[in-house]
Amino acid sequence: MSTDPTILVAGDALVDFVPRDPGPPGDAGGYEPAFGGSGANAAMALDRLGVPPLCWTRLATDDLGAFLRAHFEASDIPPDLLVTDDDARTTLALVTHDTERGPSFVFYRERGADTRLRPGTVTDDTLRSVSWVHTTGVTMSVEPSRSATLELQSRATDHCTVSLDPNWRPEMWHSRHEFRAVVRGALPDVDVVTATPDELAVAGFEAADPPALARAVADAGPHTVVLTLGDAGAFCYGTDDSPVAGRARHEGYDVDPVDTTGAGDAFLAGFVAAVTHGVRDPHRALALANAAGAVTTTRAGAVTALTGPDALRRFHDDIPWLS
Repeated sequence: MSTDPTILVAGDALVDFVPRDPGPPGDAGGYEPAFGGSGANAAMALDRLGVPPLCWTRLATDDLGAFLRAHFEASDIPPDLLVTDDDARTTLALVTHDTERGPSFVFYRERGADTRLRPGTVTDDTLRSVSWVHTTGVTMSVEPSRSATLELQSRATDHCTVSLDPNWRPEMWHSRHEFRAVVRGALPDVDVVTATPDELAVAGFEAADPPALARAVADAGPHTVVLTLGDAGAFCYGTDDSPVAGRARHEGYDVDPVDTTGAGDAFLAGFVAAVTHGVRDPHRALALANAAGAVTTTRAGAVTALTGPDALRRFHDDIPWLS
């Protein structure tokens, strides 16, 4: 296991209140707190895969902030960029499980610590020490975290690969137009985009099929575009500048999902882990990413089922960082 992280994840950390049973709150059978947040889930998934990253987020000093910090302390993620915010609250997400549509979220973000990232927190020395910086649209939805995330992308692109998960959450944005303007404005500083076609449609990209959609996004700046397609698997397109140049599609793995929360973040972690460990075949990178996502759905909770890199061997036994 590496003691010097080569990946930096910047993003949100929050507490999900997860229902015991599907249905509306009155039928949920009670709620339990769970570690959550797009950025935090991706960081924790990388840690569980045996590739612990740096993680830049802010944590409140309330009881729920202590709950999040305890999870970080139980991982191999270094504490260097876990910033304490004494004047904030922990952001909350109330999760509702629908057996047909999957999980939905209601967010309580007022004075949320993870909405208060500050530009300049990550130094140039740190950026020179890593090979990959991952960012999320969640922190781009609100100030001052938006400016902090955009500033990080702008500086990081001179040093390393920058990825973005737009993570469209309509309740976090003032409008679809705002989301489109912010995301498209960031793309010249982004190398890798991982998103669903629906998210990209909100950002103003529409095409008849995944290859055309991926090319349209690549024309806006990124050299690699990864489309997550739900039950249809995933598609990857890389220009000549991409470490996974060419195109590939992976159909995914058959699984009886228990909880899909965090599956996209685990997919992203699997893809980043693969590419940063020398995988240059886009189909193989997608296979590892889909394996991480599939494992995550087999137990309740965002990254609960990712107990270690060996968990991937249920679906894929060629794991480059274990070789």
